[in-house]
Amino acid sequence: MSRLCAQLTMSLVGLGLALVGSPAAGGSLRDAPAAVAYVQNAAAVSKSDDSQAAAPAPASSKAADDEDESAPQPLEPDFTIINLPTTLRLPEHKADFRLMHRFQGNLTEGGFLFQLENLFGMDQGATISLELRYGVMKHLEAVVARGNLDRTIDFYGKYDGWRQSGSMPVGISAIGSIEGANNFRRDYAPALGASVSRTLGGFVAVYATPFWVHNSAAVTGVTRDTGFVGIGGRVKIANNTYVVGEVSPRIAGYAPGDPEYGFALEKRVGGHVFQLNFTNGFATTFAQIARGGFPSSLYLGFNLSRKFF
Repeated sequence: MSRLCAQLTMSLVGLGLALVGSPAAGGSLRDAPAAVAYVQNAAAVSKSDDSQAAAPAPASSKAADDEDESAPQPLEPDFTIINLPTTLRLPEHKADFRLMHRFQGNLTEGGFLFQLENLFGMDQGATISLELRYGVMKHLEAVVARGNLDRTIDFYGKYDGWRQSGSMPVGISAIGSIEGANNFRRDYAPALGASVSRTLGGFVAVYATPFWVHNSAAVTGVTRDTGFVGIGGRVKIANNTYVVGEVSPRIAGYAPGDPEYGFALEKRVGGHVFQLNFTNGFATTFAQIARGGFPSSLYLGFNLSRKFF
């Protein structure tokens, strides 16, 4: 419509110039062809301007980075696999609360009737940890956790700077942590690591989590370090239902016991994620994972998380 109006306006202007150039107006007929040329040129310019205005704007290269971080991720429903971290992002100024619960009865001891009488380890007490994480700024979250195992307090930060996309084959989160026993009064154990993720199709997510932990043998009174590479995955078996597994073999340094491992069944319902898990230890922090699990042991537990976004 705007192009039509512009062409009509140019035509009227050209007609006026032609009339001015006519003998009756004191002009010359030789000026009429010039007026016609002017109209044609103006129409061409108008058409060119309209086509440029109608051209679609180029797609933003920041589209992947500006995705809605509060939207549910079908293959990454939670911030951990069981104990190992994922690359799930926490939106800015939003929060997540988690309860981690490990019953202390060993499921490998005795027969079925023995386990039933002890309610599958529930009568032996439990190791419990409470965790709160908060989105300090875009892609950056702060986490604090407190567990009753050695009364450990853990502080850590996680930067979710790289998301899997067409140009990025994996997602990467960088993590720094420090924990201390007896309400953060002794046995300090800093840790540095990363979580690297890759989704496959619409039903599998796999993870590698390399970590270095300093003073991992603090409970023995000897200063040692441990390097481990956690490996885990999540398989979607139904709508918002998953099978989960992880193992954390030590590759260097202090490595008592067996590598920590676990498997679980998980369900997401709205902002809640409930996970029924089986592990070979009570680890929930990076230093506890570095110390490994107990040989010939298996413990019932669960994780319950609530997202506030």
